[in-house]
Amino acid sequence: MNKDTTSTRLNEIEKRLEKLEHTLAGRTPVEVRAAKPKKMSAKEFLLAKKVGSEVQKVLALAYFLEQMEGLASINVADLETVFRLAREKLPKNMNDVVNKNVARGFMMEAKEKKDSKKAWHLTSSGERHVANEMNQ
Repeated sequence: MNKDTTSTRLNEIEKRLEKLEHTLAGRTPVEVRAAKPKKMSAKEFLLAKKVGSEVQKVLALAYFLEQMEGLASINVADLETVFRLAREKLPKNMNDVVNKNVARGFMMEAKEKKDSKKAWHLTSSGERHVANEMNQ
């Protein structure tokens, strides 16, 4: 490569770099990588909450399914799946544990069944309880 082609090539690279910097609008490479937050796992969510009993775990994981996974309602199959994903021991009687949350006013039955099974969703007090009272 002669001196003229090296200089021309260097100018082209500088222009491309300037264009990239302008596109990033002052964001550093770390900020660019961090722009898309990673998804929290069910296990991470449980570890971030104060949960001890099965009733609390079901409530917290139901919240996780609604808020983090975008489910409108939750059935037993959804809860069993998320318990397995979080590597938590399944309650012996999931319906009973859910009904205890219903009795506490934290969950309520959904109007429509989901996959031909009874479904529930959190009440506003259930959401507040998980968001505020279960924090570590």
